[in-house]
Amino acid sequence: MSLVEQLPMNTPALRPSRRILITGGAGFIGSNFVHYWCKHYPGDRIVVLDALTYAGNRDSLADLIGQSNFRFVQGDICDSNCVDLLLAEEAIDTVAHFAAESHVDRSILAPDAFVRTNVVGTFTLLDSFRQHWSNRGKPESDRFLHVSTDEVYGSLGPNDPAFCETTAYTPNSPYSASKAGSDHLARAYFHTYGMPTLITNCSNNYGPYHFPEKLIPLMAINILMGKSLPVYGDGQNIRDWLYVEDHCSALDRVLHRSAVGETYNIGGNNEVKNIDLVTMICDLMDELAPNLPVRPAGELITFVKDRPGHDRRYAIDSTKLQTELGWQPSVTVAEGLRHTIQWYLENPAWWQPLLSAEYQEYYQSVYA
Repeated sequence: MSLVEQLPMNTPALRPSRRILITGGAGFIGSNFVHYWCKHYPGDRIVVLDALTYAGNRDSLADLIGQSNFRFVQGDICDSNCVDLLLAEEAIDTVAHFAAESHVDRSILAPDAFVRTNVVGTFTLLDSFRQHWSNRGKPESDRFLHVSTDEVYGSLGPNDPAFCETTAYTPNSPYSASKAGSDHLARAYFHTYGMPTLITNCSNNYGPYHFPEKLIPLMAINILMGKSLPVYGDGQNIRDWLYVEDHCSALDRVLHRSAVGETYNIGGNNEVKNIDLVTMICDLMDELAPNLPVRPAGELITFVKDRPGHDRRYAIDSTKLQTELGWQPSVTVAEGLRHTIQWYLENPAWWQPLLSAEYQEYYQSVYA
């Protein structure tokens, strides 16, 4: 049962159906958004475009494959021919753009992939949609939603006010710099061409279908295997955690209620130090997971050298979204984390094949 009880702003009976293209729809946030949209708007035509790179998993959409209003296309957002064809043949009127390279550590090792996907890919989508929108007579109801991150704003000190929509961009990693570039392109296409773009910048998401190398699933899986839990630096870095279905409900509000050209910050009102989050995961695993190799799981915590450009604190001020569109986060980090850990414990068949060969061998040796 969903933790999020907020109703969408428009019931299917009160709105015309849409034909929505969701890029990156096999990824973490994208797949959760696809499930959310299918549930709330079953009359819409939903098309997913995903390249199925390391973080994209078609199994995240397995229950939707074959439904008459759903189509999955494996393709690259940098391929303008693919994008042009898909927009035209599906008569797309709405784009929800999630496709991105998103792992900061990977961006440090291979920044070129992040520039290609996040900057060039976003440009390709915007320019294809601009032509498609023009060919359709520039309908006022069309929308292009660009989903971005709070990391574009850089780092906060312990007493600094939270990021708001007018905070200056100061990205500190190749990942955040590439997302900042894509934000600027989306904004420029509104101001230059009048294109109906929208931008959202969210805090750290968590929930089901999160790729195993991300913090929360990584810690849970390492605990299952009795492996160390690496915590960067002193563990005092702070993040604002947003339950992914809360994020989806916020995007629903933005798509249906916002004027074009607007930007909204989306946060969970859940600022937590990294070490405290890891401790919460350990406690939940001790409670919910039987037969752990090491118990209490907190004994596995290991502090490691901090990563380059590691921002100290992120915090989102969602006042604009709350006052203008009436949205509020509904899931506390304690509630959402319990639900997330339970999901990973109940769904090893989803995440176990995604582990590296080394992790798969280790996991199988522990649970043989």
